[in-house]
Amino acid sequence: MKPEPRSSDLSLAPVARRKLSDSVVEQLRAMIASGQLRPGDALPSEREMMARMGVGRPAVREALQQLHTQGLITISHGERSRVNPLNPDLALHQINDIASLLIAAEPGNLGHLRDARKLFETGLARMTATKATPADVARLRGLVGLQRAALGDTAAFMRADIDFHTALAAILGNPVITALSHAMLGWLFKHHNTLLHWSGHETVTLAEHEAITDALAAQDPDLAAERMQKHLDRSERLYPQG
Repeated sequence: MKPEPRSSDLSLAPVARRKLSDSVVEQLRAMIASGQLRPGDALPSEREMMARMGVGRPAVREALQQLHTQGLITISHGERSRVNPLNPDLALHQINDIASLLIAAEPGNLGHLRDARKLFETGLARMTATKATPADVARLRGLVGLQRAALGDTAAFMRADIDFHTALAAILGNPVITALSHAMLGWLFKHHNTLLHWSGHETVTLAEHEAITDALAAQDPDLAAERMQKHLDRSERLYPQG
């Protein structure tokens, strides 16, 4: 039987003293999580929070600023702060800066992100092929048309490219998948801002988007996945490697 460690053997460190504002943040976050404060609700006034929580105005204001930075509330001058709607887009928006930092600080992470995108979108194409309605297919064809109309305008073409892939994700009606798709594409395109400056490749992208849409219209999961894989493999060779 293993002997119990003696108290002198334990590595204990001093407990850091918490800032009062952190305690205010914790209470307000708990109220939002429990539903006591719902999207659109006004938070208690600063004076009320000071009285009920036993803290000063600086702690309350610092806590409100933290929640505002996290996207949980909106602070309006001269009005009480209000709770924002909670959704997957909000959660992923909060890590945009960190994701960009990770990619900038360690270029190898960009390759990892491309691998994740291939796994994600190939599976996505397979799933949507069994769920896409005629209206979904028509929307994708319309987006391909908008992308074709943007030929010669790199920024507009890239936005249309993101819109096509995001619309593909939205077919499943899963807000987490849609938010992940939008975030992942945003991170990639932000770091490949010269992606579409190669002559002639825009028309290849259009043809591949049309082929993927045709596979969805035919409700063929294997063909949809195969065409998405081919599209991503081909486009990956055009990325600046880093």
